[in-house]
Amino acid sequence: MLKLVCVDDFYTAAKSKLTADGTWDYLEGGSDDQFALQQSRKAFQRYVVRPRFLRDVSTRDLSATILGKNVSFPVGVAPMAMQKLAHPDGECAAAMGAGAVGTIYILSTMSTCSIEEVANAAPNTRLWFQLYYQKDRNVNIDLISRAEKAGYEALVLTLDTQMIGKRRGNLRTPFNLPENAKLANFESSAGNDVNKMRDNSKPVRDMSVTWDVINWIRGQTTMKLVLKGILTGEDATLAVENKVDGIIVSNHGGRQLDCVLPPIDALAEVVAAVGKSDCEVYMDGGVSLGSDVFKALALGAKMVFVGRGVLWGLAVGGQQGVTKVLDIYRSELDLTLALSGVAKSCQINSACVQAYSPQ
Repeated sequence: MLKLVCVDDFYTAAKSKLTADGTWDYLEGGSDDQFALQQSRKAFQRYVVRPRFLRDVSTRDLSATILGKNVSFPVGVAPMAMQKLAHPDGECAAAMGAGAVGTIYILSTMSTCSIEEVANAAPNTRLWFQLYYQKDRNVNIDLISRAEKAGYEALVLTLDTQMIGKRRGNLRTPFNLPENAKLANFESSAGNDVNKMRDNSKPVRDMSVTWDVINWIRGQTTMKLVLKGILTGEDATLAVENKVDGIIVSNHGGRQLDCVLPPIDALAEVVAAVGKSDCEVYMDGGVSLGSDVFKALALGAKMVFVGRGVLWGLAVGGQQGVTKVLDIYRSELDLTLALSGVAKSCQINSACVQAYSPQ
């Protein structure tokens, strides 16, 4: 990995390892025409940094306070399913890699290492648990209680998967889990059947769920509650009214509805709607550089979560690959602070960036 100096280098290295079956299409692909996926990445080019000079940046502080606790820098790992597709150690290695750099790891409901396995493997990592709300309420109760018992700090309710997006690559080239893997948070009968869990004709997720679910969840757990997938000010306002602790502005990595705004472009509207409430705003989607993180923080995000880059690191080098990818994000963010005249990440604000229309 010594020659891999940016996140895109890990993309190339991971692709060479994972293209034998439908695995690469699943991990990397988006839905339909992949408009949302492509635009989420391109959108960062529509913002540029406004550097200020003759400022003391000899000492820089990248740390942040997220849900009342410290992280070493404001980049965490977004929830991603079935990480044993990328590496045999799966989510355990990824969580350990995140812990090694002092940041947050969000475990997916659809993980190939269980809630308990990840907690045991990464006891020093700040862990959040992402929930796909199921039709069977008892399944939700089980997942929530297990996560809280295992020490997870927050529950991340994903909002944008009433149905599974049309991912053409996987329709053309179906994939299967490795023989040593299953959906580890479910009973074995369901946990070995990925297609059953993704079947839109017989959905296992509850498509009738409304904002009333917030109060129900509050009755099940004392964990902090974060909503993932919000892209509008209207929903952000409802989130604040329902007293959630955080929002992740996200379009699900361009894997669900394909005709939506890039998260970085939706961020300002959500931040404005949240206003001065206690609800924290985070973002994921399209982040491939430390300078992208800087831009998101300037537009109001308190933290950025990254997905595919971490999976590429996992595929290339397991835990060490994840740590190196996160270290790249951190070093590039640090460099952007130094060259833009900002000494602390908490001092990044809207004056640090401006909109730009490349020719």
